Amino acid sequence: MSKISYFTEEGLNKLRDQLNHLKSIERPKISKAIGEAREKGDLSENAEYDAAKEAQRLLEAKIVSLEQTLINARIIDESELDSSKALIHSNVTVKHLGNGSVTTYKLVAQSEADLMDKKISVDSPIGKGLLGKEKGSVAKINVPNGQLKFQILDISRS
Repeated sequence: MSKISYFTEEGLNKLRDQLNHLKSIERPKISKAIGEAREKGDLSENAEYDAAKEAQRLLEAKIVSLEQTLINARIIDESELDSSKALIHSNVTVKHLGNGSVTTYKLVAQSEADLMDKKISVDSPIGKGLLGKEKGSVAKINVPNGQLKFQILDISRS
């Protein structure tokens, strides 16, 4: 059974663009590299050919994975989400109770996660710890270095 993933329209479009790029740009490049390596003679001792075939295998696996993700993708209408709890596509402002820092994260699907843009996956330890929590509650999150405690200061939608 495949896992349903929830996306914003923007995130889903990025995924479609990535798949299109792999199919229309990267796949022909690899096919050309295989053809060029094949022309160099004996395939049994041709490292270029082996490398190109391996790159092709990895590319095809990535294409299949993206296609599967797109098949199971659902777009979320953020206007219909409950803003009293931290859910996927919530902006959650938290206070780190260990050092007092305040940060706002957007909870997103794994493929949309970008820590530099403060978008964290709902599958990450922090994302899982924040899901379902209400404003004012404290989320205790187990991470490899121990336990983090975040107080939820605010929950909003984009």
